[in-house]
Amino acid sequence: MRAHGSSEPQGAATARAPYENPATVSAPLFRSLIDRLAEDRRWVILDLGAVRTQTLALLSGHRCRLDVADLTHSIDALVGQNDDDRLAAVTDALLAVREPEPVDIALCWDFLNYLDRDALAALMARIRSRCRAGAFVHALIVYSERLMQQRPGQFVAIDADRLLNLAKGKPERIAPRYSPEDLSGLMPGFKTERVRLLGNGMQEYLFKVA
Repeated sequence: MRAHGSSEPQGAATARAPYENPATVSAPLFRSLIDRLAEDRRWVILDLGAVRTQTLALLSGHRCRLDVADLTHSIDALVGQNDDDRLAAVTDALLAVREPEPVDIALCWDFLNYLDRDALAALMARIRSRCRAGAFVHALIVYSERLMQQRPGQFVAIDADRLLNLAKGKPERIAPRYSPEDLSGLMPGFKTERVRLLGNGMQEYLFKVA
């Protein structure tokens, strides 16, 4: 496996302290994507989060390339843009990688909750242009709670079945709580493959590129 586009200093991920009382959540749709990697083919995965040693370890036994966009500290650049051309240019810059290949799986984590409607549509249009037909997009959408954390989460895959949010702090920002109808209207070219309600009150989505 090859990883590209990391913005995290070498060794930073391994220097973090061990998890303290980790609250994990089962993510069956994420598991379904990991299971697909057993197919005898090469996969290209686009990760919108930071590079994580846990993700690298999970993918290490499979034939895949991991492109890391890391929108963690850049999400605000997408919000509140009034010019469509400028918004498109920003999304292009944030998702740029060396030697791009058609994407098979995109991991959005909870970033879509932190985008306004225009930014969400622009980001997903750019991801759509990077994906091959039949590609999958995984996302976590705040559903049952009115508030969410101020900044996007820091999700890591403990294993193929469980996700952990490393971000700390009380929910203090109103969640957009995008409905399936909202997402369908903002994401032309994608269809909702499956949706599951998780134990943390989020809806886990698996979209497929038409």
